[in-house]
Amino acid sequence: VQLQASGGGSVQAGGSLRLSCAASGRTGSIYDMAWFRQAPGKERDFVAAVSRGGVLTSHADSVKGRFTVSRDGAKNTAYLQMNSLKLEDTAVYYCAARRSPGYSGVRNPRGYDYWGQGTLVTVSS
Repeated sequence: VQLQASGGGSVQAGGSLRLSCAASGRTGSIYDMAWFRQAPGKERDFVAAVSRGGVLTSHADSVKGRFTVSRDGAKNTAYLQMNSLKLEDTAVYYCAARRSPGYSGVRNPRGYDYWGQGTLVTVSS
């Protein structure tokens, strides 16, 4: 399985971006997909996750009400709609996918089997 993240860029505070994560290869083996982010000098943090069918979603407290994760099964793609962006949202955003069934522990990066290359989001004032 390969994951290709895209959609990052530079935006002013208060603006919006939409990230995409396209999966290819043995996509039938994928269950949950997630987004993590890593700012310079910091650890990789959970942002959001979505279950295989797109019914279950989770968001970090820091992004609730501003970010929305979704998934298009037909396109094997997960999305992260980011609104009302803040300076502290600046980071490299990574998408991830895992083979394990069951929507538990989705916030733990160690539970994911596949990672995309990351896409940079820069929010400026």
